Amino acid sequence: MVKTNEAKRDKSGKSDEIGLDFPRAWVEFPDPGDDEQIFRVDLTWLTSRWSCIFGSGCQGIEAGRADDGCCTLGAHFSDKDDEKRVGRFVKQLTPELWQYHDEGTSSKKGWIELDEDGERKTRRVDGACIFNNRPGFAGGQGCALHILALQQGREPLETKPDVCWQLPIRRTYEWVERPDDTKVLMVSIGEYDRRGWGPGGHDLNWWCTSALSAHGASDPVYVSYEAELVELMGQKGYDKLAELCEQRLAAGLPLIPAPHPADARGEA
Repeated sequence: MVKTNEAKRDKSGKSDEIGLDFPRAWVEFPDPGDDEQIFRVDLTWLTSRWSCIFGSGCQGIEAGRADDGCCTLGAHFSDKDDEKRVGRFVKQLTPELWQYHDEGTSSKKGWIELDEDGERKTRRVDGACIFNNRPGFAGGQGCALHILALQQGREPLETKPDVCWQLPIRRTYEWVERPDDTKVLMVSIGEYDRRGWGPGGHDLNWWCTSALSAHGASDPVYVSYEAELVELMGQKGYDKLAELCEQRLAAGLPLIPAPHPADARGEA
């Protein structure tokens, strides 16, 4: 079992993942689009230089399956609407775009399965999600639903299961009772680190958000994930977030309080 407060090491013995416990800069602001909500956002994460390195150094969440990235386990649906939306785009996939098209559409098993708790999720085939095209497939490696979105000029969040496009952003909700007996919904937007996976997060082979190798992008997360954050927060909420992030970055490293340590080490 991996202790979550310790860095992991790659095959060369060099530390690649930093620990999970470090100072973070959070800010709260009223949701400009809903006066009953408060956003609580992790500026340390959203101004970090993380980027997805799938196919370019990603070590995968399961040892020996780096090519799967985080697609090894398949994706659970957030609700019936999520599943129906994905289903509409599955019908648009062709054998040229989806390596397991015949298995997912002709087989009685289809592209959905139940986990041990009876929850619906994308089916696993040959050790990974059925939508994960393997290396060498002519239509392209990676998620067939993602490839479909790019081909159609869509944002991948339109075609993929919610959990897939939201990673590595984590949105949580908490009703907070104030001293005057009023309540407000606290919507937190932050990093989906190992702990976001629950107890199973301890056993992941590798996870990118705290990996030095995944920090070094030219754009901070709040810019590269603008479409996803707008979907999660609304346009007005995102605009306020972007303003706060810009103010933070204007201070310039190393003056920024609580920078993401993977950024800091990556620049060293």
